[in-house]
Amino acid sequence: MSSVVDIRDLLAYNDVERRAFFKSFRKIPWDELTKNREASFNSIRNIFIHSINATNHWLDFLQGEPERSYKEFDDYKSLEEVEAYMQHTQKRMNEYLKSLPPLGLGKEYHGKGKEKNKRITAEEILLHVFEEEVHHRGELIALYWQMGIEPPLVDFVDFVFFHKKHVR
Repeated sequence: MSSVVDIRDLLAYNDVERRAFFKSFRKIPWDELTKNREASFNSIRNIFIHSINATNHWLDFLQGEPERSYKEFDDYKSLEEVEAYMQHTQKRMNEYLKSLPPLGLGKEYHGKGKEKNKRITAEEILLHVFEEEVHHRGELIALYWQMGIEPPLVDFVDFVFFHKKHVR
């Protein structure tokens, strides 16, 4: 018997982890969240916002919307602003996923830039969105460890048992 994990479950898992990390930010002083730690996007705040920006970028692509310009990292002056952006993006993702017809994940899109002649499915794009966030969450975990902070980890098995909204 083979099993396939639905991309919707992976994205829901990301949401649970993202919210756990955001909750943990409340215990860290703002100057520590914005300190340059020589990581991919320098600070914890910037890495977190970059992941949200990436999700919005791909939602724009999937929905055929013009590519938006995003606020600069330093324009986020408080956790409340970051939280509002996080919630806005999750609402967009939830609405997009709810709007998908039964075969919507198989819808093909033309690539971008130098790959414009290649095709990619909505599911493959969403898998990239999942992977992008996991990649940067690993970075946040490493930064937490360097700071002597235990990261708020929810493994996928716990997600399935305690957070997943539907039962097989």
